[in-house]
Amino acid sequence: MEQFLGWTENPILLVLLSLGQILLVTVVLLLAIAFLLYFDRKVLAGTMLRKGPNVVGPFGLFQSFADFGKFVLKEMIIPAGANKTVFMIAPILATTLSLICWAVVPIAPGWVVSDLNVGVLYLLAMSSLGVYGVIMAGWASNSKYPFLGGLRSAAQMVSYEVSIGFVLVTVILLSGSMNLTTIVESQTGGFWNWYAFKLPTIIVMFPMMVIFFISALAETNRPPFDLPEAESELVAGYQVEYSGTPFLLIYLGEQIAITLMCAMTSVLFLGGWHSPVGDLGLFDENSLAGLLGTGTFESLIGAFWFALKVTFVFFMFAFVRALVPRYRYDQLMRLGWKIFLPTSLVAVLLISGFVVYTNAAAA
Repeated sequence: MEQFLGWTENPILLVLLSLGQILLVTVVLLLAIAFLLYFDRKVLAGTMLRKGPNVVGPFGLFQSFADFGKFVLKEMIIPAGANKTVFMIAPILATTLSLICWAVVPIAPGWVVSDLNVGVLYLLAMSSLGVYGVIMAGWASNSKYPFLGGLRSAAQMVSYEVSIGFVLVTVILLSGSMNLTTIVESQTGGFWNWYAFKLPTIIVMFPMMVIFFISALAETNRPPFDLPEAESELVAGYQVEYSGTPFLLIYLGEQIAITLMCAMTSVLFLGGWHSPVGDLGLFDENSLAGLLGTGTFESLIGAFWFALKVTFVFFMFAFVRALVPRYRYDQLMRLGWKIFLPTSLVAVLLISGFVVYTNAAAA
């Protein structure tokens, strides 16, 4: 995005252009989530041998937009005993914190809103704050079921953030940077250079990708770890007292967080915007890249591969939702603290030893 802003030094124009690119990323992200939701419902329907959304628009493609209109037009009800201020702030906080995480996610070469050197740290900090939206929503409702859902969410998200943090450390050690663009660029080439499949670290990093994926399910309250909103026990948990637009914001924040975790799996382990087979000569001067401009063409191709990988990981999220039954809460905690945490700690030790050894051999 620096090239996009580099043609002017006028501070007012720079602010307007920055706001424009943020708005563009937000609109594209929201449209993508609308169709990913449709995709999620279609996958779930397919596993149950039914059709899923198929009425609103061609093949039911406009179902997500119809649901959006329904939620916006529905009456917004605030319980009489609720803390009204916190009750209304919680959904806004949940959606805002999920959105601002996307500021550091590199979509394609040069396509990132803010290319921070500490992008991983920023992402971990902002996603960790997301738990406050759920806790506030549960507490402010002044009802036992939302309160229990908020408590469950706090314990669950904090528990799995620990293992996610150690998995991130292994990637940082291999790439030597906390900049997400640098992490993607360090996986240049075919899929054999992606951290999930690169030899000899595949022995450690592929299990780390699996741990990150499962921890992301727990972090975003997706089945089989949807204990904070367990319908059979808590009648939808922390969000049960919400209706209309506030409910829409909570749901939207959750879906944005899920898509973010899909994007992070792609960036950290699957090469980000890189093709699985290299560039295949597509960026030569005599190819289509020569007509469009190498940088523009490379960015478009990169965005395509990034979107494809995010969709694939999202499909895995949807497939797990359809196939795996809900965990008990003690099983959830045991998995996080007794399996994922020790395993990720051992992985950090192995990867740090490997990095020190290879650096010493190179010197």
